[in-house]
Amino acid sequence: MGKVKIDPIVFWSSLIVIVAATLLLVFNRETAEPLLNNMMTDITFKLDWAFQFLTAGLFILLVWLIFGRYGKIKLGEGKPEFSNFSWGAMLFCAGMGTSIMFWSIMEPIYYYTGPPFGIKAKSPEAAEWAVTYGLFHWGISAWSLYALPTVTIAYSFFVKKQSSLKISTACRGILGKHADGLVGKIIDILVIWSLVGGLGTSLGLGVPMISAVIGELLGMEQSLGLSIIIILIWTVIYCSSAYLGLYKGIRKLSDINVYMALALALFVLLAGPTLFILSYFTNSFGLMLQNIVRMSFYTDPINKGGFPQGWTVFYWAWFAATAPFMGLFVARISKGRTIRELISAVLLWGSLGSWLYFAVFGGYAMNLQLNDIVPITEILDKQGGPAAIVAVLKSLPLSTIVLIFFVVLGFIFLATSLDSATYILSAIATKELVGEQEPARWHRLLWGGILAIMAVALLMIGGLKVIQTSSVIVSVPVIIIYLLLTVSLLRWLKQDYGSPSSKDLDLEEKAG
Repeated sequence: MGKVKIDPIVFWSSLIVIVAATLLLVFNRETAEPLLNNMMTDITFKLDWAFQFLTAGLFILLVWLIFGRYGKIKLGEGKPEFSNFSWGAMLFCAGMGTSIMFWSIMEPIYYYTGPPFGIKAKSPEAAEWAVTYGLFHWGISAWSLYALPTVTIAYSFFVKKQSSLKISTACRGILGKHADGLVGKIIDILVIWSLVGGLGTSLGLGVPMISAVIGELLGMEQSLGLSIIIILIWTVIYCSSAYLGLYKGIRKLSDINVYMALALALFVLLAGPTLFILSYFTNSFGLMLQNIVRMSFYTDPINKGGFPQGWTVFYWAWFAATAPFMGLFVARISKGRTIRELISAVLLWGSLGSWLYFAVFGGYAMNLQLNDIVPITEILDKQGGPAAIVAVLKSLPLSTIVLIFFVVLGFIFLATSLDSATYILSAIATKELVGEQEPARWHRLLWGGILAIMAVALLMIGGLKVIQTSSVIVSVPVIIIYLLLTVSLLRWLKQDYGSPSSKDLDLEEKAG
């Protein structure tokens, strides 16, 4: 099939933007941080309605696609490339990273001390909402933000036979020839920056958490040197996986990841207060279903307490910023699936995995707090989230083994996100990918190295939080990309199969 070639405009422009932005942060951190924080506050408070309607609207559209006649359309010829388990494992691991390990434990505690709807902090009512909001933020609404780009990109790549794995190409249904021009290049560069920003968020959470656990195991103080060593180990793992490619590297690492994640959750469920965890989850899940419309559109415009902006809108913006990457990666591994299968898998696999972790780890942490077994809120206030994570893990039986297992799982969890990201960064900056072609190995390793160097540089100046903030800012133009992707998909479907009201066709056969 010939050698794959880089897209020089996208590659060099993205590289220049990333290097320039990193250097600006390194040399102007004191002025950049407050400026970016103010921009983020403006976005979350002034565009809260936009992100709320975007997320709810995408869910309605996806349900329509699942149950409508277009759901039968098959994305590509032949059988699926991966088993259902490996497919689900890869899509879940790419989307979650170490974020789920951190937030499933800490998020309910934050909601307990700072609840929504004007509820009194640390009250029984606040405890009831603590896990409920975690289930909402990491459930179907969040995964709807990932599912729509995935469907459009998969349709573009496997049905329309577009030769590149890029967001700009997936927007060709509305952009036409402009997808190959300046507009298309800007979209791809923006996607690369949003992806790098989203990874900054994962590293910003993952590195301090793993550093704290390793420090506890080895009796070491957390230090810059330890954090750099952790990043270098991660780099070796995810670069090796990305170098081996989808079939030998990323798939196998994701399978291992899911088995380990399930094992840890099962251990905590059985070793902890099993009946309380199950009962608490059931109550929280019911409360979420009962109030999901209220939570989806809650902006608190009268009291202006800031809860929906600081949590819900921030999450929707963060997920939206990383959604193009998720869409590109999951689309690439979904050949041979129908639109109905693809959307259902993204929504259900993702949500079930997230709900399991919040049910088990969130329930366990809340039990420790409510029964005064471990003063988590006090540790959180005085020492921060990573220290609170360590305290929760140390309360389990066989705590030393649990801590070691947690570290290994943390390395693999983030590595499965980073190897997918490295793969997609190189795919976006590649001109064409035909059939089962993959981006060049040197290209994948190069992006892996760039991410590692950037992470170390930002860590040295304490700038990982700044890059996290910038990813939310980038999510604003991503709203426009969502609209382009939606219109592009609907136009293609109508052109290829007619309107939904026209006579039904055997869509699966026609697509296949």
